[in-house]
Amino acid sequence: MDNGSSKEAIKQATKSRVKFSGRGNAKGAAGFVNPSDVSGNYDFVSRSGETQSISPPEGGFTKIKVGAAWDNQVVEEKSMFGLIKKKKKANIDLDLGCLYEMKDGTRGAIQAFGELFGNLNSEPYIRLSGDERTGDAEGDDEFMLINGQKWSEIKRMIIYVYIYEGALDWAQVKPQIQIRVPNEPPVVVTLSAHMKDLGLCVIAGLENVRNGIVVTNYTEYFPGHDEMDRAYGFGLEWDDGEKKPLSS
Repeated sequence: MDNGSSKEAIKQATKSRVKFSGRGNAKGAAGFVNPSDVSGNYDFVSRSGETQSISPPEGGFTKIKVGAAWDNQVVEEKSMFGLIKKKKKANIDLDLGCLYEMKDGTRGAIQAFGELFGNLNSEPYIRLSGDERTGDAEGDDEFMLINGQKWSEIKRMIIYVYIYEGALDWAQVKPQIQIRVPNEPPVVVTLSAHMKDLGLCVIAGLENVRNGIVVTNYTEYFPGHDEMDRAYGFGLEWDDGEKKPLSS
């Protein structure tokens, strides 16, 4: 297959999953943190393979918030003669999800598609809790909460975002994952490289190491959920982005 055909095949594979959430349009990122505009109150993890550790406080974690944000920058719309006609928002919507593995070996996914919202008070102790939808309110557009008192039962998580609507150009979107723990500086994971045409990006990993949290920047792109799953060895079954029950 030539390069042109390969690119087209990847684009078609992505399009087959691109409109999977059906949950309105969250076009923006109220919680986006620009590294050049903030003080030293954030820990940025910006290179692939870079890590940041969060030590557990005495008594363990309470609430752990994992939020997704992206740059709802204004883009210029030009006329057919190359003149700027008007400016508008980038009109991009992302969905947040994660794959998780418990200490007992149980594995699963949290995402809106398939209504896999999770549970905060029973396994997996992770709950997808928000989709801000408009991008104009303060805080994260989409976020997950982790029951910190049960963090010791979680082995690992990978955090991904998926372009639900808009151009498949990650340099334009600039998504970031923010991990917020009370009394700790927020950890902000940003993309170390950008790509076009692939609609899913694994941005960060959270690993339980001695009941602390090790955050890793992954920045790895995939055409869909099945390819992502195989790369990280979770062994779930997928159908166009929706997780299917595993065969017994």
